[in-house]
Amino acid sequence: MSKQVKQMQMDVLTKAFEGVKDMVFLTAQGVDATTDNKVRLGLRKKNISMMMVKNSLLRRVFNDSGITPADGTWAGTTVVAWGAESVKDLSKEIEAAIFKDAKLRDKVKAKSAMAEGQPITFEQALKMPTRKEAIGEIVAALIGPASSIAAALTGPAAQVASQIQTISEKTPEGEAAPAA
Repeated sequence: MSKQVKQMQMDVLTKAFEGVKDMVFLTAQGVDATTDNKVRLGLRKKNISMMMVKNSLLRRVFNDSGITPADGTWAGTTVVAWGAESVKDLSKEIEAAIFKDAKLRDKVKAKSAMAEGQPITFEQALKMPTRKEAIGEIVAALIGPASSIAAALTGPAAQVASQIQTISEKTPEGEAAPAA
């Protein structure tokens, strides 16, 4: 392969992975073309792309962009999947499309994953919260104590206000109650 062709392929890879921080690395052997096409089309409907890459070229592209996948990622064939909102969504869709299919389970293996540019295992990617879930957990953690503090501050004040209202509604002892 000439240097010009390699450079063109690296340019395509650079453009394809520009801004991508969440991805899953797989290895596939013995998958027939029809099955591969069905899986890719199913994932494409969910805005997930898959690409079989030449390890040496993608390694160069990632080194230039500062991305360092986990050890063992470059062993054997490499298929890269990317495109979902989060690495958890990506991993769940891949698990549903590939690892729950009896024909593909033994032919495709997960090597590793990347979340926000950091290498993690595929199992961690499945359990990692999405951005929205993480924000929800933080908000819930903040609201819990804050609501307790608000209740502690408003509770006594509400009791005092209730007693003042009761006293103000009482009629003086010398006056007759108004007729209904």
